[in-house]
Amino acid sequence: MSKNLTDMLYLVTIVTFILALHYLSSPATARRGNQLGALGMVVAVAVTFAQPGMGNIWLILPGMVLGGGFGAVAARRVKMTAMPQMVALFNGVGGGAAALIAMAEFHNLAPLPGHLHVDTRLAIVLSALIGSVSFSGSMIAFAKLQDLIDGRPITYPGQKVGNLILLGAAAAFGIAICAGWEAQWALAALIGLSLLFGVLFVLPIGGADMPVVISLLNAFTGLAVAATGFELENNVLIVSGMLVGASGTFLTMMMSKAMNRSIANVLFGAFGQVTEQAAATAAGGTGTVRSASAEDVAIMLAYAQRVIIVPGYGMAVAQAQHDVRQLADLLEARGVKVDYAIHPVAGRMPGHMNVLLAEANVPYTQLKEMDEINPSFPQTDVALVIGANDVTNPAARSNPASPIYGMPILDVDKAKSVVVLKRSMNPGFAGIDNELYTEPQTVMLFGDAKDSVLNLIAAVKAL
Repeated sequence: MSKNLTDMLYLVTIVTFILALHYLSSPATARRGNQLGALGMVVAVAVTFAQPGMGNIWLILPGMVLGGGFGAVAARRVKMTAMPQMVALFNGVGGGAAALIAMAEFHNLAPLPGHLHVDTRLAIVLSALIGSVSFSGSMIAFAKLQDLIDGRPITYPGQKVGNLILLGAAAAFGIAICAGWEAQWALAALIGLSLLFGVLFVLPIGGADMPVVISLLNAFTGLAVAATGFELENNVLIVSGMLVGASGTFLTMMMSKAMNRSIANVLFGAFGQVTEQAAATAAGGTGTVRSASAEDVAIMLAYAQRVIIVPGYGMAVAQAQHDVRQLADLLEARGVKVDYAIHPVAGRMPGHMNVLLAEANVPYTQLKEMDEINPSFPQTDVALVIGANDVTNPAARSNPASPIYGMPILDVDKAKSVVVLKRSMNPGFAGIDNELYTEPQTVMLFGDAKDSVLNLIAAVKAL
């Protein structure tokens, strides 16, 4: 294949990736975005295989079949509640691949005098360092989300200083390599230190901050892939990596803003590690928790004019999204206006609630972001909270002692009536009680979210 034709087809691939990102910005066009991105990747792979001098095809193809088959089966079988874990896992694999390519290029080029220019050395170092951090960090994020290790922050004395020393040592090896040191073990040491740093970097981050961490590690993987593109002189890798890096960075900043916290606080603040004294201070108010039956709640919902459903991770765990959609359909058939309030950090990854509700075919027009829906709560008859906790806690507005103080929340407490579906009174990720539960207009419907919604459906039908 000629160079001009290769460049033209690679340009087509780059355009499809850009359009894919554009379409992914809206739930209504996200499917089209995924299809365009997949098409672009197919073109890129086909063009790469058509390059002159392409060797070891019969070694590459079995790897593609094995990896592609595993990815396809895993993606089809994964539950929507486990999607954050899969995103973390696949993202980490991308970073690991970039680090392995850096090792291979260094191994191939270092023995050839004059082939390792400074720019190539720098690309190899960045690809190895960032890719390794992304890989090991994503594996720890996966383990936390999968409950293989404790989701709470895991800290130790001198943690920040130790991490800084680790990162400094890895950077020192990188600088030495860029300066002309071509020892294979130097790159191996850099990768080893980076892998350890990735582990210790994510361990102190609590489960509540996982959406931010996942998007940040995604940006890391993009940057590592872009550096790999410079190593291989491949424009598609450079552009696609930078697209992922830029979008991941932008998303990370948006998520931090949604929690009214700096990125540094998310990464180094060990959010979720609440002392008993802080928790007691934050929960200092007193009040009575009132429970209700499914029949009582059904009457409230069926004779309301407007209902706002507030989904959270509890809905995801119970896999209740389809039943929530059925309940909403029943209410709408009775003339009730139903909307869904989506907090930016509800769930375990960016857009988690949107994905779950889209799977249940909830109309996109009913999904309202926090800034759009908050002014509507005072005119809402019933706010139905399903498994959401910290994102509805009024302490974020009123209690300076609360660890979530200042975080923008859904103004659920301003609705005329509030119904909370929850298993128990256990606190959320922040480790503090939710003041919403003792508000006079709030009632609790205890039980598994799916069972509670099914009971509500039966009670509404009986009316």
